[in-house]
This record gives sequence, structure tokens and C-alpha cells, in this order.
Amino acid sequence: MEDKNQSASVLKVASKKFDKNSLFPQALARFCYGELEDFKEAEIWAKKAIDREPKKSFIADTLGQVHKNHLRNKRLLAEPRELLQLAHKAIEAFEHEEELAEEEHRKSMIEDEKSKVLWGLNTRGQFGFLQVCNILFDRLVCQNETWKEVLTKNVSMGSVLESLGDNKLFRFRDLIENLREKVEKKFMFFDTFLIYSQSFMKKDKAYVSKEASECYKKYVGDSVPKDKDKLQQILQKLKQKLAITSAGVLSCLDRTCTSDIELIIEWWKEVWKSNDSTTDAFVNFILAKIMLSNKNQATSSSDYKNALRLRKPLPSATQAEYHILSLLLFWPSDDEDKPVSDLNQLIKHASCAYEQEYKTMFRSRYLRPLFFLGPGKSLNRFVHRRVLEILWTKDALKESNTNWRNENIFRDSTVEERLLKVEGVVRNYRVYATFRGTEVEVEANRRDSLCRSGEVSFYLGFTIKGPVAFSILKRLLVTEEHSGKSKSEGHEMDTCDWIKLDPEVQKVNEMQSYSLQSDRGCFECSVSTLRWVCKEPIYFTYHFGSWEEHTERINSMDYLPAGPLLDISVLAGTIEEVYLPHWIDTESTTPDMFAVLHVDACGDSIETVSEVTSSHVKLLQPTFSRKAPIFLKKLGISVKVRSDILIFKTTKEYLTLHVYLVPHCLKKMVDEEESAHGSKIILKPGKQESLEILDSFNLTTDADNAEIEPETVRLGYDSGIYFEVFIRNADSDFSLRLITEKKDDGDTIWKRTIRRGDYRSGNSDNTQNEHFIDRHRTALIQRVKDIKHILDKLLEVGLIRQEKYDTIRKIATEYDQMRDILKIVTAAGKGGKDAFLKILKGTRSLKPLLAELEKCS
Repeated sequence: MEDKNQSASVLKVASKKFDKNSLFPQALARFCYGELEDFKEAEIWAKKAIDREPKKSFIADTLGQVHKNHLRNKRLLAEPRELLQLAHKAIEAFEHEEELAEEEHRKSMIEDEKSKVLWGLNTRGQFGFLQVCNILFDRLVCQNETWKEVLTKNVSMGSVLESLGDNKLFRFRDLIENLREKVEKKFMFFDTFLIYSQSFMKKDKAYVSKEASECYKKYVGDSVPKDKDKLQQILQKLKQKLAITSAGVLSCLDRTCTSDIELIIEWWKEVWKSNDSTTDAFVNFILAKIMLSNKNQATSSSDYKNALRLRKPLPSATQAEYHILSLLLFWPSDDEDKPVSDLNQLIKHASCAYEQEYKTMFRSRYLRPLFFLGPGKSLNRFVHRRVLEILWTKDALKESNTNWRNENIFRDSTVEERLLKVEGVVRNYRVYATFRGTEVEVEANRRDSLCRSGEVSFYLGFTIKGPVAFSILKRLLVTEEHSGKSKSEGHEMDTCDWIKLDPEVQKVNEMQSYSLQSDRGCFECSVSTLRWVCKEPIYFTYHFGSWEEHTERINSMDYLPAGPLLDISVLAGTIEEVYLPHWIDTESTTPDMFAVLHVDACGDSIETVSEVTSSHVKLLQPTFSRKAPIFLKKLGISVKVRSDILIFKTTKEYLTLHVYLVPHCLKKMVDEEESAHGSKIILKPGKQESLEILDSFNLTTDADNAEIEPETVRLGYDSGIYFEVFIRNADSDFSLRLITEKKDDGDTIWKRTIRRGDYRSGNSDNTQNEHFIDRHRTALIQRVKDIKHILDKLLEVGLIRQEKYDTIRKIATEYDQMRDILKIVTAAGKGGKDAFLKILKGTRSLKPLLAELEKCS
């Protein structure tokens, strides 16, 4: 207890010292109610946090949590008045938080149009409300069963005050009489929110749906009042089965309540046939019939198309479910010569309805597929996503948390057998389904599938927004040997032809940054191997960060750095997908062990990845700051890193080699840094080594009088550590050996022979490998005069930008101008040197000079 009080004292001092900061009083409030169970003190500090930042919903949440936990901690026989008073305070706090969250969401939508940063809706206030109502129900009912009738609104509170034993409870009448309606409303929100969408960043918590359902069932009650008319009785039954909305009907398989589907169909049919029928009653009736077909029970093949047309909602009523059902019913089947309706128009209606009804709610969330197109006819051809999840997991009781974004589920043969392949075409970064000469544009689940144009096949899914193509594969025409006929088979192809780009390199205050610009397509940076997919021209910069300040933090969460830390700033355009390079050997790992560290002004956060390859992790619709892959440590798993051993000969007077041991994706960066100092790489045959991260290694040599520093190098996360090998009068071949320090027997993991010709500057092979620009650097500085023309050409081909152009033009002498140009060209690597040489060869005044220099080569 003394330690806890000491911790509280530290937080109090911090809260008073940093009197504008809301996080310290918020943390203190949480500590008071969570650890000390001092709810009065917790309330004081929660209110102080709100006073400091009254507009932030996440700060306001703490006050609601204080009262909720106080209510939960009350003794079982606490007075109802006391329970209701606490519940009232908690509900007020959570409703205030909900208002703030909606205002934040509204404002962020306006700001995001400019920043392209997606912020999700804070739903903690609505969930906190349901938790409070859940606790209150249990505490009151356990004291007196009459409370159950009051809270479910089967009886009015005023009529049973006497049996409740306290007439003063009447002052809580408004609170109690509104609870059921509010609980129903918030449950329907969560039901729709979680059935139609899922988080991009991390898995939605399973307990949210479970606790929301439990609370809803308590307030709806388990009885059907006899004094209500038949329609009201049916609606009450539908509420009890959690099927009062379209989302509820579509979740029957998720909730494993398949035995109730026949009843749900009958009840919605009665509602539809009633005089007060609405469009949604007919929609829910048909959706329930589709759900029944997914229980392997064939439904009637009645044609509901005309009935659906007659119930089209008014233009002012944007019912997205109606338009999705229209798409399902009118989607062409195999036996139709052509689509019987304008599918493009139906898709447009569905998209517009979604934009008006759900876009705000689901912004920054992934839309889950509801159905997939399968073989069969009428309603029997639509396969619910839960059926596929059960086939894939082989477990009907396992929670529905499939990552549909990575499309791994479609590799399962039992899943493939349930689905129908749709033929289509990719063109201009869009995908179209084709039906006997008719093309219909659909969304792509994975944007990187649109990089290569051509004929494709895919599985067609339907979200609440419209049709989506999953698992898009190139179609190859394969000739059958025996029949002589042709058939179209799907073969998994590389989804992108990555176009390598050399970045423009700038060095400011010893920090090297890289700038890249591209048109739409799939691209890879030649330095970092960072990849990106974009649908419009983009321009961005990045630089490498240091892991030093973040390692302790991620280690505390059982993660390890798994790739370079890249600080990325997008200056123009939007990147649809980014592939961050990683160095982990994936031989003994699983994709769920990877995540991405996101660092911004608010601190560190962990993002889930949508896909892991042997060299990259993929993020969809990314926001940018400092990002890097990280890897979850697991007991018994040896973490190995794909590593390269690089040898550079420096420009020092005596033979001095730099021998690096670095993760593979830092190889190019090391090469660039060494080249910038004039060092030359000594290439040796061999493959990547798979080595354990943080292991220590020694380098030895058989060369006479050689000095090697340091004695030991650890395989780490950055590129700046290397062995320096110094040999004063080197004149013969010698070998280098890398030995892992932890091996008792001194096993050699790498050995190479350095030939005399590898390091002697007069060697003809070395000269031939040296680039023309490097070989004649001094002559170019002294004799190239037409600098303005060269700068114009460098600007034209994108090797420099306008700011650098203007800077070089201001330099006093042509010699210094040329030195600056050569520095930029050298930093841009071989591609930059090739482009510069082409410019020189195309300059008429320099042809005599180049001819002379080529003779000397």
C-alpha cells in the first residue's frame, strides 16, 4: 500500500507542476479508482483533467469510468437510491463524452479532406453507457424482481413504488423510463458497426459485442406482453432474437442462432404482409431467407425482383440494405444471356445510399464482406461470409475475426469450392466484371491487384457499399492436351511489376534525406527498398531514424525491431498502400507476429499489418510519420535476420577496409553512405546469411601486421557499426573470417579471400568496374564549362529540383558548381551517374573532352 501511495504522490506532484497538461490528472484519476479504490479522490482528479481539456472525448471518458467502477464496487445490498444516483452520474458523463466524440468526428472529417489522415469514431462513451445499464440492472433485480418489470417497461415505475419500498425513488422516473429506449438505440449502433465493418488498425474487442448483446436482452426482456397488438408482439419477438434490424438478421450465423432463422423468416413475413408494412420489412424477410439457404436448406425459387421494385424507398429514405439486396437479386446468373437490369446504375445507387447513411460511421474502418457469389440459382447462390470462415477455421464456435484484407482464406480449397469465379478485366487501375460483352466496374479488395492490366478472374463479394473483387488473379490461356479446347485457369501471379526509382538525395546537418516522385503505379525506392502503390502522381520524402530511443519501449511490449525506422512525409498526392521493408527471416515465423510501430507527436502506437511477405510488411491507406516493422518475441522461437556482409575499400593512404554486418534491407543505405566518402565496394560471391539478432561476432584475418577494430561487433538494428581492417603495406592475397562469439568451438559463418587485385588501385579490373564519372571526376571539375545547360538538363530529367538549381546557380565559380553537381549525382547512385553521363554526351561543346577522356580510360 505504501508503494501505491508513493505512486499517487508522484502523479500529484506532476499534475501540479504541469498545470496545463490533462494527462497527469487523468492518470491519477485512473490510479485512484483502479488501484486505491478511492472514488471520491478519483472524481476530483477526473474533473480537473476535463477542466484542462474540456473538448477531448477521451479525457471526458475517465469521469464516466470513475462512476461506473464505483457502481460496480458497491456492496450487493446497497440502497437502490444510492445505485441509481451513481448510475445517473455515470450515464451523464458517458453521454457528454458521446457528444464530444461526435463533434470531434465531425470536425476531423473537415480537416481530413486536407490532411488525408483518417481518425475513427470514439465509441467508448456509448459502450460505457451500456456497461452501466448492465450493472444497474443486475444490482436492482437481485434485490427485487419487480425491478425487472420496471426496467423492461412492462409496468410503469409509479404503479409499483410501494412494492419497491421507497417512494423517493420517483425522482429517478425520467432516468428509468428512458433507459430501455436508449439501450436499444446504442445496441443497434454497435450491431451495425461491428457486423458491417471492422477496424483497420487492430481487431475489434469480442467482449464489446457480447456485453452489448447481454445488456440489450435484459432490457428487452424475455416475455411478450399480451396487451399489445399482434404486430407489436412480433416485433418484440424479433428484438428478443436480436433480429429487429437488417444487421441483426445478417448476424444470425455469427451468433450461432441458426435454429431461430425459420422463426425470423415467418415473423418478418407477417410484418411485411401487415398494413403497416415498410420497405425494410420486405428486405429483412428476403435477407432472412438467404441466411436460411446458408444452413444448407434450399429456399423457394420465387422471383422477388418485381416485389422489390414495388417497394423502392422514397428518394429521401436512403436505405443501403435495400440497394444491396437489389444488387444481389438482379446480379446475372450463368443462364442469363445478359444482365436483366442496369447493374452500373444499381451499383451507383448502393454507393450513394452508403455515402449518405454509413460513410461517416465507418470512416477509417474496413467494410466486411456480407455475401459472396457462389454456384446455384436464385437466393441459394449467395454464400454468407460466416460459412467460409467456418470452412477455413474448421471450428464453428471460433470467433469471427478473419482478416479479409490479406485474402489468405481464398487459398483454402474447401473455401474455393463454395465460390464462383467471375471473369473480368483490369484496365487503368480499375477492375471490371464481364458478362457476355457487358462490363461492370466493381471495387477491388486489394489495390495492389490493379497494377497490371489484363484479363483476370476473382471471387465477387458484397459489402454494405456494393460489389468487391477478392483474390484477383491473372488469367492465362492454357491448352488442354487431350480435348484440344482452351480453358481459363487462375494462376497466382506477382500482383505488381515494381518499378525501381532512384531518389534525389539531400544532406542537411549531417542527416541524409531522400525525395521521390512518381506517377500512378507500383514503385520501389532503390535505396531503402520501400515500396508504394498510388493511383495519382505523388511526391514524398523520407529519412532513416534511429532505433535507440524506441528499443526499450518496444522491448517492454515483447517486440523487437524488424526493419529500418523510416520517417516519411507525403508532400503531394495519396499513397494507397505502402510496403515497409523488414529483415526477419520468415522461415520459422507466422504473419501474426509482425506489426508496425507508429511514432508521432502523441507517442508510440502499434498498428496491425494487412500482409507479410518474405521482405516487406504491407499497410493499407497508411498515415505517415515515423514507421517501422516490429516483431513479436515468442518463447522458444529463435529470431533470425537476413543479413549481408559488405566490404569497402576506403580512400585512406594505407589499405583500410570497412567490413559491415548489417540487416539486408540496410545494404543499399550503407553502400550510399560509403560511396559518398569515396569508398569502393569489394564484391565477393555468396548468399545472404541468416543470423540471430543481437548476437556478437569477431572478425579475423591471416594478413601479417593487420589491425582490426573493434574486437567484437553485434548484429543490431542500425547501419553505422563496422569492423575496420588496417594493413600498412598490403601487397598479397589474404582471407577474412567472421566467427560468432557465442560458439564455443569458434565456428566460422563466413570466409572470403581478398585478392591483391581487389584493393590495388592500379588494377585494370578495378578501373573497368569504376564508373566513368568517378574515374574522371577531377577532369570534369576542371574542364566542364557549360554549367547552366547541364543544370537545365538535370532539372529536366528530375535529378535536381528547382530549389537546388537556384542554389547551385548562386555559387561563385564553375569549379565549385561542378563539385556540387557531382556530389548530387554520386549520391544518386549508378542510375544518377548514367543519366549525368548521357547529359554530358548530349552536350555538343563537351564532345571533344569526352572523346579525350574515353581514350584515357
